[in-house]
Amino acid sequence: MKQNKKLMEEIPDRFWGLFRSVNRSIYIEALLRINEEYEYSNYFLSREVCIQILSEYFAKKRYVIWQDELEDELDTLEPPATRVLSWLLKTGWLRKVDDYASMTVYIVIPDYAAVMTEAFLRLDSEDEDETQIYIQNVYAILFSLKNDPRASISLLNTALVNTKRLNKTLQDMLHNMDKFFASLLEQKTYEDLLKDHLEGYVEEIVKKKYHILKTSDNFYLYKTDIKRWIAAMRDDTEWIEQMSRRSGGKVSAADITEKLDQIERGFDSIEHRIANMDREHSRYIRATVTRLNYLLNQDDNMKGMVIQLLNHLSEGDKQEERIRQVGERMNLSQMTILSEKSLYKRRRPKADFTGNLEPEEEAEELSREEILNLNKLKNRYSKKEIESFIEENMEDGRMEVTGDMIRSGEDFEKLILAYDYSTRRKSLYRVEDADGEPEMIESGGYRYPKLTFTRRKS
Repeated sequence: MKQNKKLMEEIPDRFWGLFRSVNRSIYIEALLRINEEYEYSNYFLSREVCIQILSEYFAKKRYVIWQDELEDELDTLEPPATRVLSWLLKTGWLRKVDDYASMTVYIVIPDYAAVMTEAFLRLDSEDEDETQIYIQNVYAILFSLKNDPRASISLLNTALVNTKRLNKTLQDMLHNMDKFFASLLEQKTYEDLLKDHLEGYVEEIVKKKYHILKTSDNFYLYKTDIKRWIAAMRDDTEWIEQMSRRSGGKVSAADITEKLDQIERGFDSIEHRIANMDREHSRYIRATVTRLNYLLNQDDNMKGMVIQLLNHLSEGDKQEERIRQVGERMNLSQMTILSEKSLYKRRRPKADFTGNLEPEEEAEELSREEILNLNKLKNRYSKKEIESFIEENMEDGRMEVTGDMIRSGEDFEKLILAYDYSTRRKSLYRVEDADGEPEMIESGGYRYPKLTFTRRKS
């Protein structure tokens, strides 16, 4: 804590100017480029090398550097690489170290700036296997503590740190899952929601993070051994005393027991968080499917038009006034046409089974509505396929249904869907009204009316 406080005192006031600068994205990217090379150069870079790195970066990228609050007119005349490096030095994100022996100016990243640069790096990178790394670290450390007589008790602190980091990573993952709920209702079309789900949730959460908890070297493969080892070490008073002596008395037996308890509680928390993630994942999937079905139903049928009407009524102000106006003009009660199918059919009396055997009764024909529902569920044919079926059988703008037209089950289904399509408001075709009941055709095991399809006049 004292070290961190001292580090905060070293930060110059100008340091925080980066976060309110109009050029902050350029400065952050420049820091990341310098840091990348910095790690492979013994943490010492000359000023010339830094300028070269930034020059190569700016040569590959389109950019605009606005005049910053710490710059004057002369600064804006400098080359981009020199200008950005100078600004980072002025604000304390970088520091110059003069080597008078070699007459070289070196650039270093101060401790406080290194902490922030690491944060930028974490935000910019895709750490897919963090959970896996932390779990494996705890497993390996506890294994060494239990089986290696040379192991230091300081490893126990490392195991505790990894346990806390794993908990934090899972909590962040849970929060990232929550943000997709917020965007769920913002999507207004089926396509946008599906894209957001596949490219957002599936790619960022399921494949990169959530998936690692369920496959490969997941948490549950190590959990049992880890908890068993913790319990064994805590019950082994001789081992605890030995580890205390090995630390030179700096770590007491009570401290060791407390750290083991903390790691165990940490793993209990991990299990709890994973269970919460499972529930959130299931809840999100259900909500997404419901939303997709809702958006999918917004078409030109009655259900879709009612959905569109309700959406319109919920938008903007004066909702009650709009509802009143709609109520004065519309009756939203369901209307149906009476037919012989609407009448009650008396049940047949039970017959003596042995005395009244009859030939096997053929299965009752499916109604048009039943067949349509089956086809809608299966989504077997698109609107384009139905239109192609009609066009292929048309002559001079008319398609007359004949006995040789239906040659397969697919043709029969397309004919039924074609008739359904012709009844829709936006259909390109219509069915001519027949005088009286249409003539029925029986062919190839199918029975269907003799219909005539024509193109609608625009």
